[in-house]
Amino acid sequence: MDILIDSIKVIGRIVTVLPLMLLIGLYMGKRSIGELPVFDVLVILVLGTVVGADIADPKIEHIPTFVAVIAIGLLHRFITFLKIKNRRIGHLLTFEPTVVIYKGEFLSGAMKKINYSIDNVLQMLREKDVFQLSDVELGIIEASGRLSVSLKPDNQPVTTGDLKIHTSESEYEIPLILDGQIELKALKSLNKSEDWLHNEITANQVKDPTTVFYASFNPINGKWHITKKHQEEKHPPPIFH
Repeated sequence: MDILIDSIKVIGRIVTVLPLMLLIGLYMGKRSIGELPVFDVLVILVLGTVVGADIADPKIEHIPTFVAVIAIGLLHRFITFLKIKNRRIGHLLTFEPTVVIYKGEFLSGAMKKINYSIDNVLQMLREKDVFQLSDVELGIIEASGRLSVSLKPDNQPVTTGDLKIHTSESEYEIPLILDGQIELKALKSLNKSEDWLHNEITANQVKDPTTVFYASFNPINGKWHITKKHQEEKHPPPIFH
């Protein structure tokens, strides 16, 4: 009998709490759902914890959960208001944008500061339909963790169809060295050996693969793109909120 009563309570709480969560989410605004900077993530985690505990444990009083959810929504709205009115508060509560690619080269120091790996950034570039690092003028990790990309002028999205130019194959890069490590599977996919790789990078003034932060090979035109570790990094333009 107790199990039945508890089950009815749980169902009743789900039916009442979910509409409240929807209203609070709409009240907090589109930004909190779409961008998810760090403060919004914390708010959502706290909301989930409070509501989850209320639903899972029928012994917890239901009314205080309503009060907590409403209070969290109001606090979030108040903090958002302060961030809009005072940019200093916004800077304290939000990560600064970080330039990780400038003029076709990774900025390894900036990437290490925000704990982003080459794999992370390469995946985000592919999601932007960018398959050659050399095409990128500026790559910025935003406060939300997303990558914004500005292509070099010659690589702006004017299609070959627009210009009535026929191309047989799309160009792309295959990463062969990531942070000093040779990607053996990638080499195998090209039917190339490590000796070939060493000869190629030597021809590009690189003696030791461990000194390379990023090296990629374009199988269409045979060009290499190499960024060395600890090389003097270019200074990107300052990017702020």
